[in-house]
Amino acid sequence: MMTDLLIILGLLVVAAFFWQLRQMAEQSRRFAEIECQKQRVQLLSVAMESARPSLGGHTGLCWKARFMLEFSTDGLNQYRAHINMHGNRVTRIEWPIFPEPEWHQAPQTRGSIGGGCGSRGNCNSGRCR
Repeated sequence: MMTDLLIILGLLVVAAFFWQLRQMAEQSRRFAEIECQKQRVQLLSVAMESARPSLGGHTGLCWKARFMLEFSTDGLNQYRAHINMHGNRVTRIEWPIFPEPEWHQAPQTRGSIGGGCGSRGNCNSGRCR
């Protein structure tokens, strides 16, 4: 009887910690989208690197987590930033040194598949007519 109660209680604690990690992952994704818009870069992905239990936060026991944020400045190069969280609060974001994005120099596709003269209506060179 007592062991059943302890097992159920243990499962509830594990479920609560899992739920808190999922909330942190969603919040880090929203934060990354806002920060990438501010920096004028393209967000590629957000992934959790590490998480460990910690004291503090609103409930006393929470998670300290580190998320990796991958982004691009020109559509070709990929860079990584890191978001540190304590509970549901972002404590720090670490940006690498990256060149200022210049979107007018980014590669653009013309045509239905790929680029160049793949489509008759979008060829500017006059060779595809």
